[in-house]
Amino acid sequence: MKRILLLITYLLACNLYAQQPAFDPESSTGQLFQYSEYVDVDKTIYTIDAILNNEQLAYKKLESANHDFGFTSDNYWIRFILKNSSNTDKTYYFQTGRPITDVINLYEIKPEIIKYENGDQNAFSSRNVQHRQIIFKLTLKAHSEQLYFMEISSDGEAINLPLTLYDETSFFITNYKQQFFLGLFYGVLLLAGFIYLFFYNSLKNKTFLYYGIYVFSIALMQAALDGFIYQYIFPNGGFFNSRMVLITAISSNFFLLKYCEYFLKAALNLSHFKKLYNAIYISLAVVLLMVFINTKTLEIAYVLSNINGLFSLILILATVFTMWHKRISVDTFFSLGIMFLVLGLLGFIMNNLGFLPSNFYTLNSAKFGSGIEVILLSLSMTNLIKKLRKENEKSQALALKKSEEISELKTYFMSNISHELRTPINAIMGMVESALSDSNLNEENNEKYQIIKNASTSLLSHVNDVLDFELIEKNELQLNEEEFNPLIILKEISNNWKLEAEKKKLDYSFRMDSEVPTKVSGDPDRFAQIINNVLTNAVKFTTEGHVHFKLKCLTQSNGISRFYFQISDSGIGMDKENKEHIFDSFNQMRLNNKRQFGGIGLGLTISKHLINLFNGNLQVESIAGKGTEVYIEIPLKSIVDEIPAEKIKAITTINPALNILVVEDNKLNQLVIKKLLSSFPNVKITLVENGKEALTSLKNITYNLILMDLQMPIMDGYEATAIIRSGNLGEIISNIPIIAVTADATVETKQRALRLGMNDYITKPVKRDLLFEKISACILTHNLNVA
Repeated sequence: MKRILLLITYLLACNLYAQQPAFDPESSTGQLFQYSEYVDVDKTIYTIDAILNNEQLAYKKLESANHDFGFTSDNYWIRFILKNSSNTDKTYYFQTGRPITDVINLYEIKPEIIKYENGDQNAFSSRNVQHRQIIFKLTLKAHSEQLYFMEISSDGEAINLPLTLYDETSFFITNYKQQFFLGLFYGVLLLAGFIYLFFYNSLKNKTFLYYGIYVFSIALMQAALDGFIYQYIFPNGGFFNSRMVLITAISSNFFLLKYCEYFLKAALNLSHFKKLYNAIYISLAVVLLMVFINTKTLEIAYVLSNINGLFSLILILATVFTMWHKRISVDTFFSLGIMFLVLGLLGFIMNNLGFLPSNFYTLNSAKFGSGIEVILLSLSMTNLIKKLRKENEKSQALALKKSEEISELKTYFMSNISHELRTPINAIMGMVESALSDSNLNEENNEKYQIIKNASTSLLSHVNDVLDFELIEKNELQLNEEEFNPLIILKEISNNWKLEAEKKKLDYSFRMDSEVPTKVSGDPDRFAQIINNVLTNAVKFTTEGHVHFKLKCLTQSNGISRFYFQISDSGIGMDKENKEHIFDSFNQMRLNNKRQFGGIGLGLTISKHLINLFNGNLQVESIAGKGTEVYIEIPLKSIVDEIPAEKIKAITTINPALNILVVEDNKLNQLVIKKLLSSFPNVKITLVENGKEALTSLKNITYNLILMDLQMPIMDGYEATAIIRSGNLGEIISNIPIIAVTADATVETKQRALRLGMNDYITKPVKRDLLFEKISACILTHNLNVA
């Protein structure tokens, strides 16, 4: 019965459409669309049987080879007849519709109607030709005519209806050309997208980020329009597949605007335009929301998305033209790229809106425009990179200049702070040392003065640490080379910390070998600083128990004496984690007990660096809660030579005629230096307060030696020394020995003083023995009337 009904339907259809002309691809004039008709059935859903039996439907002729129905959700039916008048069967590939059309089903009307499913809401696997485009493979028998009906529906997207027949050869050639064109197009987009995302990763400039994402969005939008998203990602259609064109279009619109806004610096150059950009951003967000609400809002979103795109292009053009009008420079490649993009997208949008006819150029105008635009904008981005590089080089040069200025200011500051801190310490320690040398001092006062001396020594040690840390950072810390007695230094340091240990009721001991050399060559101040810093930690971090200080010395055949120190305590110790950081700068600041024990955490850092300069070794063993043991090895050159008789004479008896000029502005320091020099017999002292007074005094009195402070008002020690050494005051005055006596302990200051012609350099606080040694050395060197 069903077959009879189908046969009746087929015969009625053949009779009904017998008057409609058939299209013969081999012999007919014109194109297939001229032999085809369509009907708009609005939202009504018909079956093929209903269409075949409905004589009330008013069919119309198609108007072009790519008939445009515009944005619509209506259902359409197309009918046409194909004819094969040849003696052989013919096979054709029939291409129609856009790849993103929801449903395009082709019905072949025979006694049994054959249905071919297509469209991106049907499964890709159901297509009789596995192709991203809407392709049907049709076979026409020899000397036959075949009636076809085609059902078309969409969700509001624009519907274009090309009707093209290809023979097998022309189909594959055309397909090959399309694949080549698309490969080139997508290759350019992906390459540009990745390149500029890499640039963003390196330069952190948002222009590159927005441009890279925009290019990827364009690639995704075109891939959705071309059917690649459907074919490879959503082959069964569905919710997201039907919305991918809108999602990617909105994304590309947004990131194009953001890119242009940042590239053109619209917020800076045209601040009032910022509101217009924000308005479109809000509009795009609304349209994106409408995509997901329901089918009705989805249909409206198609139109609004294209209108947004049109206004976005107008806004970009308005920005560029306004900047031109205000004579604000706009990159030429950017302007050309935007022009091609505008032309391409304008053609695409105008075609979607029905203002331009559908043809190869309008359908692919977005691809042409985007491709050329990506190339030109890439050139403009290259110019931006050059500009950023130049700006970066300029910034680096400025930063380098600022860094150098800061370094100079830092050096100046360190020099000043050294002078300002050492000056009062010098006065305190000088007075205390003078008082301690008084044989009439009772035990109680002796203890008080010793406390002051210890506190001053500790303060001076911290000042030295800060100054040395600055030198370590600049890699400028250097050791001096001079003769000294290590026993005197070690006993003095030990006595200082013994008092502190006894105040804390600790068991303190100092034991050393009897074979320790009394004269070595090296840097006595740095030698003392190392031992003092380690003993400081031992006493500071021990609240009960003991602090033991041991020294062994091994003198080798090459004259090198190796000093081995072991300083052990029963203090708080360290766990493994804290031990890993003991040589880090300001390590004390990271400890939870910093408020209890104080300190700035530079002692071991500087000691480690100094020991390395001595070519020595430092090891620390510690157990939390049990204590710490520090092992130090310092090699020093031992000196075993006879002291010349004249030097002994110089040290023990200074000529009564020896006249010393002391140039010092600080009253306390004047008092200290006078006190120190007065302990030497037969020395006459003249005190002046600045370099200018020193020059005046030199013109009137003959001096054998000058002790010159460096930082003084009116005329400092540098300027005064330069004038003396210039010879302008006479040859005799120009050759007077000058010893710098300064609180500035920086290397730069010492080097500057020696470069100016000073004979020696001593830092405050001044030690009596060292001062006498420096004076004696000058006497020997310059043959100053020694008796």
